[in-house]
This record gives sequence, C-alpha cells and structure tokens, in this order.
Amino acid sequence: MNEVEPAVRLVVADGIGTIELSRAPVNALDHAAQAQLREAAQEAADRRDVSAVVLYGGPDKFSAGADIREMAGLEPIDMVLWAARLQGAFTAVADIPKPVVAAVTGFALGGGCELALTADHRILAPEVKIGLPEVKLGVIPGAGGTQRLSRLVGTARAKEIMFTGRALSAQEALEIGLADRVVARDRVLTEALAWASQFVGGPSLALRAIKQAVDLGTGTDLRSGLELERTLFEGLFGTRDQLTGMRTFVADGPGKAVFTGR
Repeated sequence: MNEVEPAVRLVVADGIGTIELSRAPVNALDHAAQAQLREAAQEAADRRDVSAVVLYGGPDKFSAGADIREMAGLEPIDMVLWAARLQGAFTAVADIPKPVVAAVTGFALGGGCELALTADHRILAPEVKIGLPEVKLGVIPGAGGTQRLSRLVGTARAKEIMFTGRALSAQEALEIGLADRVVARDRVLTEALAWASQFVGGPSLALRAIKQAVDLGTGTDLRSGLELERTLFEGLFGTRDQLTGMRTFVADGPGKAVFTGR
C-alpha cells in the first residue's frame, strides 16, 4: 500500500529547513494539515542542523489558509477546539527561534496571509494578492491575523484592511510593510533561500535572542522590553559564540568569527 504524501513536510538541505505545503488544490489546511504544520515547525525549531526556515507553498501558490469546507460543518462546541488547534499551529511557526522567511508565489488570503505573517521576512511575487477577507464570511481572522497585522502595519491600516476584506496587491503590501521584497515569481524561492542562507553558520543563540527580544518586547511596555533585552544580552556572555566573536574581533577585525551555535 502506498503511503499518503503529507500535506506539510519539512525538507532540510544546506542548513535551511523548508516547510513545504502540498495539499492540492490550494494548500488549504484541514485538521490533519494543521497538525503536520505544527510538527514541522517544532522539528525545525529543535534541529541543530537547521539555521533558518523557508515557508513555501509551491511555484504558483502559497496557501488558502484554513479549510473553509471543513470549518463550515463544525458545531460551535467543535469550533472551540478546532480554532485552538489552528491558532496553535500558526503560533508554533511564529515561535521557531530562528529566522523565518515566507516565499509567497501565489494568493495568500485569509489563513494564507496569517501564515505569511508568522514569518520574520516576506518575499512576494508581483502577481500575489494578499489580505484578510474573513469579514466577508461573517467572522474575523482567527489564526493571529488581527494581532500580527496590527503590529506590523499599524492599527488603523490593519483595521481598514480587515473591515473591508479587500485583497492587496504585492506592490501595496510592499509599500505598507506587509511585504519586504517583491521579485519575479520564478525568483521567489531562490531569493528566499538566499536570504535564509546568510544565517547558516551564524551565531544561532544571538539570533534566537534577537527574535525573542523583538517579538516579546514589542508586546509589552518599553521598560519591560528593555529589561528583557538586558537579560537576554547578559545571558549571551560566556557562550562560545560570544567569546569567539569578541576575541576574533579584537585580534582580526569584524566578520572573521566562525560560530558553533554554542
């Protein structure tokens, strides 16, 4: 009996973990795919041979997000558990303690946009339409969209996007900071892998600390954020990477250190 191909899997090569979505036709994430996404994110977080992560839905699509057909048949009591699993899967991606880039080659609407929002960097093809149209279904984004979009582009702009449910072009997404780069569709994955590759062999503990300081610190007041930053800064002293980085800087100048991630 042939095994069923997973809808989501982690592929590791050259220090980069690519989380690939492959559930035809539009990479909608049903219950099983949500569980696989969470597992792939956790594996990427745990593996020492993964320095950075790429989210990829294929050469001409990203993700339609949650499976609306599956969702529409749920009773309210079932939705309580279903929504928690969906949000938990996306949170697992956002919590990967390594640089994460979304390679968006096609539509990223609803949960697809929310998945892209879990990344630290977003590269879009010019043809991409991205947005949060959940209001047109009589609901709101439920996988992090209301919170992550607001923090990224500001509350007023995020409200307008969600109130109207309109789809943004790649160019508008770039202009408001929802996208970081727009490149030709056939270059999106290549550029995403190149972005991720710069962190291979880098100071992984420092990269983890940067992500924690920004993600956690910006969710609190300035004083608490500064305290978190100081604690993380102090915690890096005594690591092999800190010792190597500073001693190499003194002896040979910047950019010469070879890090081990310890």
